[in-house]
Amino acid sequence: MTSSLRLLAFACMALTALAAHAERADRSKPVNIEADKVTVDERKKVHLFEGRVVLTQGTLEIRGDTLIVTQDGDGFQKGIATRRNGLASFKQRRDGSGEYVTGEAERIEYDGRSQKTHLLVRAHVTSAQDEVRGQFIEYDGFTGQYIVTNSGSSNANTGGSGRVRAVIQPKSSAIPDAPR
Repeated sequence: MTSSLRLLAFACMALTALAAHAERADRSKPVNIEADKVTVDERKKVHLFEGRVVLTQGTLEIRGDTLIVTQDGDGFQKGIATRRNGLASFKQRRDGSGEYVTGEAERIEYDGRSQKTHLLVRAHVTSAQDEVRGQFIEYDGFTGQYIVTNSGSSNANTGGSGRVRAVIQPKSSAIPDAPR
């Protein structure tokens, strides 16, 4: 196998490590939210949580200064978390392992029906030792797939290039021993 084919095979194996499903049992768990203050509009089914907000649903955890939660007619919740002087965060255990997917962004949107988490502006997601950065990251909890995009502008968190950045660590079982 030529070195370029070995590199391509290694890259494909490494990228599949990012595709890890979120904990499947989380979807059937209740949503728990803690905050300093809550404002409820029952008619519109909108809840505004403020102050050290923590949302948990099974292994899913979202943190921010504010969280707006809406509920559709089928009982599925959507939430938008923000932090005034920093980044909102989320974490969720990968299905069948003790490892977590973690992320941060200025704004985090979570859709309980689709199990999709959107991270907007200064977004960063880590899975095991691998990480991705961009202005927009969509993490699909059903498939474990990421979509990462960036605006065309320069940004210090993406190395100043306006490009998406990824770091994929080698997996010890994926690296063949060097010939002696």
